Amino acid sequence: MILYFRLLKESFTFAMNALRNNKLRTLLSLLGVTIGIFSIIAVLAAVDSLDQKITKDLSSLDKNTIYLMKFSFGPSEIPQWKREQFPNVQYDEYTYLKGAMTNTKQLAFQIFTKRESIKYDSNVVSDVNMVPVSYEFIDIQGLEFEKGRFYNESEANSGAKVIVLGNEIANSLFDGIDPIGKSVRVYGQKLTVIGVLKKAGAGLFGDSDDTSAYLPVNFIRQSFGDNNTSLTNVIVFKPNSGVDMEAYKEEISQKLRMYRGVKAGEIDNFFINVFSGFTDLIDGIILNMKFGGWMISGFSLLVGGFGIANIMFVSVKERTNLIGIQKSLGAKNRFILFQFLFEAIILSVIGGVIGLFLVWIIAFVLTKALDFEFILGMGNILLGTSLAALIGLISGILPAITASKLDPVEAIRTGM
Repeated sequence: MILYFRLLKESFTFAMNALRNNKLRTLLSLLGVTIGIFSIIAVLAAVDSLDQKITKDLSSLDKNTIYLMKFSFGPSEIPQWKREQFPNVQYDEYTYLKGAMTNTKQLAFQIFTKRESIKYDSNVVSDVNMVPVSYEFIDIQGLEFEKGRFYNESEANSGAKVIVLGNEIANSLFDGIDPIGKSVRVYGQKLTVIGVLKKAGAGLFGDSDDTSAYLPVNFIRQSFGDNNTSLTNVIVFKPNSGVDMEAYKEEISQKLRMYRGVKAGEIDNFFINVFSGFTDLIDGIILNMKFGGWMISGFSLLVGGFGIANIMFVSVKERTNLIGIQKSLGAKNRFILFQFLFEAIILSVIGGVIGLFLVWIIAFVLTKALDFEFILGMGNILLGTSLAALIGLISGILPAITASKLDPVEAIRTGM
């Protein structure tokens, strides 16, 4: 064991000497490993950060959450012209299904509408994501409040002129003033602020609760009617845990077909979108991003491997005389082999550490500059270091074997 520690120490010394004596040559040779490790760890760190952000943003939603609407989340075999003829989901269908469905924890009605401006005195916030929903939505979305509350069943059913503001919206409009009980103007009418949501951070797809405003769905229905083509209605289902999803979807289909009078043999004129299908799509995109990162980085690592091998062959040539002297004094082939192998690994790891350091700097800068946390986890650090060591091991094998097999007499003579 002491012998191997001595080998490591000598190998480290030789590696440092190579860096000091041939700075440009060594750094250029290490550049491939540095770029390769930087590329793959940067991609993996970005993907892991994105994955964590997705998990955080979607943590309040059950993967079994279902969206019943006239559009499909994904590709459909039904021609577009036929899909465009599908009727909008209606509020009376929501009330019917709420009483008819079994195995349902919660069911809510939501309207996708255009963005609006909200005004308080002389302060105006434009391009606000308006979210008209029924009162049950809070149990599905799991909204958290900094101040106030969500509207109740009575306020929701009557279409009360109340509104719940996202954190950024409230701060921009009121600037330190308590917004609860204040009136804001939206859709040309005054609405009373009854709640402010906790700060949630940037949303994965642009919008977040911070830049959204929630209001009773019946207020929008009373203002714009049920047949407004600019509005898209959705019924959101949260089934009981452990329910058979296929059977549950079939129950929705049967009950809505019967309510709409869809004849046997005719296709459904609505889509049942399961949220897990959307998350599966995102998981597939993340997997492809990781695969792409590995493919791109693989070429840099290959170049880096050749660079390390080149350094080691040059090192063997420069130290031929020393190898001959070591062998003549009794050094075994294994000693020489490990000496050069450890040196190759140390050089490669140095290149990898530089790559990891660059990733850390960029992650730190971007986290400070953007409202998004880039994470360089310990797993990725260990992966980068291990990959660098593996590249060094593979690249150093041939030069190390060449050095270990040198004849001591020929080596001394060649080196003189």
